[in-house]
Amino acid sequence: MEEKSELIRDLTMMVSSVADTNNLLSLIVLATMKVMNAKAASLLLINKKTDKLVFHTCIGEKGKEIKRYEISRNEGIVGWVAERGEPILVPDVSKDPRWSPRIADSVGLETNSIACAPLMMNGEVLGVLEVIDHTDNEPMDGDDLARLQSFSDLATGLMVKAREYEEVAKENKFLKETMGSKHKIIGNSAAIKKAIDDCAKVANSKATVLITGESGIGKELFARLVHSLSPRGHKPQVVVNCGALPETLLERELFGNEKGAYTGADSRRPGLFEAADSSTIFLDEIGETSPAMQVKLLRVLQEGTFFRLGGQTPIHVDVRVVAATNKKLEALVEQKLFREDLFYRLNVIRIELPSLRERGEDVIILAEHFLNYYSMEMNQKPKRFDPDALAALANYSWPGNVRQLQNTIERAVIMAESDTITVEDLPLEIGEFQNKAIKVGATLKDAVDNFKKDFILKSLAFNKGNKTKTAKVLDIQRTYLSRLIKDLEMG
Repeated sequence: MEEKSELIRDLTMMVSSVADTNNLLSLIVLATMKVMNAKAASLLLINKKTDKLVFHTCIGEKGKEIKRYEISRNEGIVGWVAERGEPILVPDVSKDPRWSPRIADSVGLETNSIACAPLMMNGEVLGVLEVIDHTDNEPMDGDDLARLQSFSDLATGLMVKAREYEEVAKENKFLKETMGSKHKIIGNSAAIKKAIDDCAKVANSKATVLITGESGIGKELFARLVHSLSPRGHKPQVVVNCGALPETLLERELFGNEKGAYTGADSRRPGLFEAADSSTIFLDEIGETSPAMQVKLLRVLQEGTFFRLGGQTPIHVDVRVVAATNKKLEALVEQKLFREDLFYRLNVIRIELPSLRERGEDVIILAEHFLNYYSMEMNQKPKRFDPDALAALANYSWPGNVRQLQNTIERAVIMAESDTITVEDLPLEIGEFQNKAIKVGATLKDAVDNFKKDFILKSLAFNKGNKTKTAKVLDIQRTYLSRLIKDLEMG
């Protein structure tokens, strides 16, 4: 007995170190069989995609043949344990109506008694550990079931550790993506710096954040920033585009479903709010949601609870919500298209993002950034803009904002026949916009200010956004150039 206790202690120490998950699980099954003097022992894990039990390890007579099979949740004694999450000891399987002889008969394995214990984590069944018959043919008893449960708990602890390691790997990947060049917030304008500062100020709170602004300005990037700077930033953020899914599918995605909730729902499926527990969920295009969906979202914001589709048990989550919209929610409230109580719940902290035309010199900085990014992504030599192309980019109004600029530069990198991007490589409307005629009907001061803006933007473009060089070319002090940019509201 002392040797068995030492074996269990050694296994426990090995589990805490998490060396090789698969090998350790197999070792636990082998130890279970030896300690319990069983003829055979198996570990079955639930495949979430098929919702069936598959044999991870099967030791003993006919082990290789048995490992080829799968078991449904409602099949046999093992399926009964997986479905209910309760351990069981059956001294004589021939007298138990739950016994399914399908596998035993197929491989020719005689079975008299069986004991099974579930691997449980936070109410979820991960798998089942089972043993079959004593080697001395003595019947199994309550002590056997207690020992089996101990080994089951040991295997569960190993799987929990493995999941934690897997989650850390996902978080590292997420952080790398967040810090990658594609997800950087680029810009030096006062408007963009204020938006970044606002994100930093609200990051440490749990308050709901509403990010507003035109389409294409990068609202998701700022949602990522709020999350990454928050205490929840070590966990992956969950992103949902509410406008891209029909109402029924959106509900299913957000809240999950119980088995049998709808045709084809052959298993329980957690939703994205559960996936975001202790993290952040970003609800993009929140203004596109239906009144019925708004009621369900309000409940989550108010109480932190919801029901899975077809479920009766409330699910509690700790989720921070960051929402975004390009619509005027106040106007939708007045039109009875958006719930006023939900609007106030969302509008606790509001971050308004500037359009690209309000960001002045950032157009050139962003264009250079995208040019370098796509040149590298396409394994091309570094490209550059000629002065006329930079002037055209700086002078354009960008109704599609940063997304339009990004797509424009990507297209230019693909279409350019040389290492220099010219106006001819840009969409026609950008070149035409540059050559638009001066409009009459404005005051002389407005006309002069517009000329100054245009001239300074083109000069900055020519000098690739460098204010010191631009001031030198214009033969003015750099401080005066900065004051002009501020006075002319260029960013």
